[in-house]
Amino acid sequence: MTKTVFIATAEPYSGKSLIALGLVNMLLSKAQKVGYFKPIIDASPREKKDVRLQTVLQHFKLPIAYEDTYAYTRPEVLRLIENNGQGEIIDTIIHKFKQIEENYDFTVVEGSDFVGPGTAFEFGYNARIAKNLGAPVILVLSGDDKPTAQIINNVLTTLRSFETNEVQVLMVVVNKVAPAQLDDVRELLQAQLPAELILAVIPAEKELSQPTMREIYEGLDAKLLFGEESLTNQVDNFVTGAMQVPNFLNFLKPNVLIVTPGDRGDIIICALQANLSASYPRVAGIVLTAGTEPEAPVLRLIEGLQTVVPIIAVPTGTFETSTRVAAIKSRITPDNTRKIRLAINTFERYVDRAALEEKMVSFRSEGITPHMFQYRLLQWAKRQRKHIVLPEGNDDRILRAAAHLLRQEVVDLTILGNPDEVAASVKRLGLNLPLGHLQVVDPVQSPHYPEYVETFYELRKAKGVNQDMARDLLRDVSYFGSMMVYKGHADGMVSGAVHTTQHTIRPALQFIKTKPGMSVVSSVFFMCLPDRVAVFGDCAVNPNPTAEQLAEIAMASADSSKAFGIEPRVAMLSYSSGTSGEGADVDKVRQATQLVREKRPDLKVEGPIQYDAAVDPLVGRQKLPGSEVAGQASVLIFPDLNTGNNTYKAVQRETGALAIGPVLQGLNKPVNDLSRGCTVDDILNTVIITAIQAQQG
Repeated sequence: MTKTVFIATAEPYSGKSLIALGLVNMLLSKAQKVGYFKPIIDASPREKKDVRLQTVLQHFKLPIAYEDTYAYTRPEVLRLIENNGQGEIIDTIIHKFKQIEENYDFTVVEGSDFVGPGTAFEFGYNARIAKNLGAPVILVLSGDDKPTAQIINNVLTTLRSFETNEVQVLMVVVNKVAPAQLDDVRELLQAQLPAELILAVIPAEKELSQPTMREIYEGLDAKLLFGEESLTNQVDNFVTGAMQVPNFLNFLKPNVLIVTPGDRGDIIICALQANLSASYPRVAGIVLTAGTEPEAPVLRLIEGLQTVVPIIAVPTGTFETSTRVAAIKSRITPDNTRKIRLAINTFERYVDRAALEEKMVSFRSEGITPHMFQYRLLQWAKRQRKHIVLPEGNDDRILRAAAHLLRQEVVDLTILGNPDEVAASVKRLGLNLPLGHLQVVDPVQSPHYPEYVETFYELRKAKGVNQDMARDLLRDVSYFGSMMVYKGHADGMVSGAVHTTQHTIRPALQFIKTKPGMSVVSSVFFMCLPDRVAVFGDCAVNPNPTAEQLAEIAMASADSSKAFGIEPRVAMLSYSSGTSGEGADVDKVRQATQLVREKRPDLKVEGPIQYDAAVDPLVGRQKLPGSEVAGQASVLIFPDLNTGNNTYKAVQRETGALAIGPVLQGLNKPVNDLSRGCTVDDILNTVIITAIQAQQG
């Protein structure tokens, strides 16, 4: 067991980013505090910050100051080596590392990048640093564009070098291997590597290696003319626009970058029209060469278009520019969450996490952090793949979330909407929606539409619904999606990015209905606070519950808490604690608390209790000494919707907490609501929660 691991390589562009992101993500699912340290970075932070350090710190919100995460810049190390300062280098690195190590449960150390001047010293220094830090090594090598024999030889030679330096190697990762070579590389290495060594062979992932338009723009030191908002577009191919338009169109491929002289207005306009056309693939961007820009009439035409891809200009000629574009290497940057998620997903698919955790993780963390909670949810959702319907296929956030969920292999999806319009949006957003686990359905065109209309009519005819009303209502995506769930054609539904809460919930209440023994549908938010996850209920559905309803909400919320791995300690909130207060509102909470105790003696419950006494141990001991809940409540039940909704939003805004929900409780089958201001991450989390609810039945 160890508290530190060193990620090392012997070559540039080996894909260390993928391993670093995946490893930190894995460790945060087990540890409260994970540190990150890179002994030698490429340049002075006054010039440009290290991209990988920034990406890890920002994405995982690690509470480490940037200047504490490294010891030296590469130029500083080279100067010290020239002046025989090798001992000083190692001493300083050890000192700075120890400052991080003693404050964190686990520390990931990343070796240098082998990019830029002075790379000759790096391999030996990485081994020497790892040895002096007493850190076992994860060795990352690249199989990019290499024959199998060379890959095997590189692995064995590099491994032997670390062993010669008496550095323990924990795992060998061979990254960027061509798919056709995967099996051969894996089998040959398994036959020649020590049995105790963990091996991961990861195929080349095109999307990780392809640059974005921002990287092209910065790499060429170009001038931006149009399309700043689309600089995140990924470039998968590039073509030189030097031919006539009809021939040029034959060379367009998905996510293509067009390199053409700036005076070729015909090519520029043609490319923009092709990007809008459903008959041609998406254009990533345009590079205008030879120091020329379009003439005024062409510029005016472009300015009037609603959709414009990034257009940049460079002074170099077309051939030189194309050569420079081909040489640009992509890196995972803090703003590219799509690549970060893909890297983490790739790590989880190809690395034996159980074996790695067994060798590395020697601690057992107290409590549950937000990252642990989200990681746990994702793993639970993957255990049994469920089918979720997303009615709002006309919303870009839904489509972005769908692409991520399908890539992660979390759920199967049905998206409701016009298939042509959804396809156009997918193209415009540059998304990849694999069809194997996805269907896009227009409710009226669905073969199930007549059946759903008849079912709804039979269920609601006693309430005055006739056939024509049923047909009209089943055109509505919320009704159609809810009917899919009712009929068992989907396991759950998530809606509300566009529609109101009532619009989302009303169909579920009409025919999915509540579970036996439940009289009220309520909701909880999983509030991911900086150091813990709390459950808030009911903050979205019931305006002014009775004492009986409040007790039912409390019991349902406790069950939801337990179902998602949080020990329920229930606080029934009011404006006074214990017996100190009087009045109708506090009496309602007191009565509800008593009902919970009578019906669920297994639950730890306290009430009435004020919020500060519920969550602050010192205040809790003062106001309610001896209570099992005071000061350590995990489930907080608000007396009415006004209090609950305002409190959850205030906590979310003031603390930066992630609020997952509202998660509906009490329905026979899971239907969950989104806020109309939801983010892509909100949608991801709600779909994952819904899938887990569907597993639990």
